[in-house]
Amino acid sequence: MSNAKVLPLLEPAPGEAVAPCCPPLTERPFTAEEAETAARMFKALGDPVRLRLFSAVASHEGGEACVCDISDVGVSQPTVSHHLKKLREAGLLTSERRGTWVYYRVEPSVMAAMGRLLAAPRPRNRLTTDRAVPGLYNPAGQTP
Repeated sequence: MSNAKVLPLLEPAPGEAVAPCCPPLTERPFTAEEAETAARMFKALGDPVRLRLFSAVASHEGGEACVCDISDVGVSQPTVSHHLKKLREAGLLTSERRGTWVYYRVEPSVMAAMGRLLAAPRPRNRLTTDRAVPGLYNPAGQTP
């Protein structure tokens, strides 16, 4: 007999989008809470098996994958389940049981939030000129 206690999963309500975790890295310094959330996400993706599973779900036809279709990542089934649980706990995957199988999905809002988080900053105060600047690369062969 096991003393394990089953904890409820924190998943969005049906029809409710997953909230973005953090502002873009270049927007402003993170708060402590935002840093914890982003670190949890990066830590979850920092394991090669988890990254493969996340990629398998994200790239699967229809935007969701049955655990039976993505478990061939070179580790045992219990280990796959453990890694999928870690991805769910980090807020990167949602899951739904259908009969015997569990289907995993990466919510579009999660992918969008990850993209925003890592987006390159827009150029600021960029020097624009029609003339060549002495000492700088000059592909057009212009003279100052």
